[in-house]
Formats: sequence, C-alpha cells, structure tokens
Amino acid sequence: MRVNRASLMKGVLASGLGLIAVYGLPGCVGYQLGSMLPPDIQTVYVPTFINETEEPLLEIETTRAAISEIQRDGSLRIASADEADALLTVRLTGFRLQPLAYDRDRRAAAEEYRMFITASIVLTRQSTQEVIARSPRVTGEATFFLLGDMTSSKQAALPAASRDLAHLIISQIVEAW
Repeated sequence: MRVNRASLMKGVLASGLGLIAVYGLPGCVGYQLGSMLPPDIQTVYVPTFINETEEPLLEIETTRAAISEIQRDGSLRIASADEADALLTVRLTGFRLQPLAYDRDRRAAAEEYRMFITASIVLTRQSTQEVIARSPRVTGEATFFLLGDMTSSKQAALPAASRDLAHLIISQIVEAW
C-alpha cells in the first residue's frame, strides 16, 4: 500500500491542531479583554492621593501619574466629584529606598538605589458607596543612580516609580479579577 506523503502531513497537522485546541484553549475560557468593571462605571474621580509617608510632596507626582494612566488606558474617563460614577481613594503608605550597588572605593557609599512607593487603593461606587475594587498593597518601583545629591536623584527617579505605581493601580481597578 502506498501512502501519499502530503496526505500524511495534513493528517498529522490536523491532529496536532486538534490537540492544541483540546488542551490549550480551556485556559482561555474565562479570559476577557478590556475592562472588568461593572458596565455602569464609566467615569472616575481621582482626588489627590493621601500621603501617609514622611516623603514630602509624594502625593502630587503619584496622583498626576494615576490620572495620566487612566487617560492612557481608556477604560474609564476622568470626571469631577459630583459627576463621576466612582471614586478612587489612594493612600500612600510607604516610601523606601534600597541600596543596590556600592562604590568600590567607599564600601559604605551606595551608587545605585531602588525606590519603592507603596499604596492602598479603594474604588467606590459613588451612588451607593459600595466598594468595587480594593487592594491593600500595591507597590511601584524604579531604579536610579545617585548623581549629585540624594534629593535631586530621588526627584529624578520619582516620575518613573510613580508611573509604575499608577500602572499597577489602574490594572488593579480595571482588571479586578
């Protein structure tokens, strides 16, 4: 009996695709693209974050980054307090610098740091005060080199850490799954 090579290859390929469908697709059953928020939540009010850390003015950059991330994401629109469907309350609960690399000549002097900003978030439906999403701990981070003084170096790294935190916050509220 003579076997046609092209037919054999088609059969093997079809079998392989069938196995992928049977074993691979069930993991995607519950996956959904886009916002996981209730359909009536279209707008959000973002008041200035509450800074419970000892780092001054941290709330300004982090609030700005969160508003920018909401606008970039597009799942929600920013609205005023009296017009928004939801209220996003964010408490900045931690600010920490971790030394990563030290100067070879001065072992006690760090050259590179990682900045951590930790927050807790609550997204509340304005009409009923029902909590829609909550996360007790979200941490954004950024790495930076000490260039000049510590204050200037921290200020230079703060936007990157704030953007990372904002991305994680918005992911938590929009993809609340």
